Amino acid sequence: MDDLLEKAITEWHESVNSGNLERCARSVGAPIVVLGPKGAGPISPAQFADWVHRSGITLIPRSWHPVSEALMVVEEDASWPGDDLPTRVATVFRARGGSVTAALRLPDLRSALDLAFICREMAATA
Repeated sequence: MDDLLEKAITEWHESVNSGNLERCARSVGAPIVVLGPKGAGPISPAQFADWVHRSGITLIPRSWHPVSEALMVVEEDASWPGDDLPTRVATVFRARGGSVTAALRLPDLRSALDLAFICREMAATA
């Protein structure tokens, strides 16, 4: 596993779970590409921090799956305010320069790995 990739993703999780909006904005690239149940696309670091604040989400990493030097899938337990139990999800992360530049959240590990492998192959054939 690439150490810079792992460090960027660890900082991303710690910043999201801290709820510190400035730290959240610093942990991501400009822009960061996101995917989730409410849509997909590039957003600014400030928009990302706002999303963290509005959603109240926490994400606890459970398993790490390296895909390439820049891509990692992390299976996580996601919780939102009012949840009784966490929901298992998986996120495809891309990082560059020590910041997360994509966080593509999917409902399960298999879907996230499938998407990550497609992204890896697209990058390799560009």
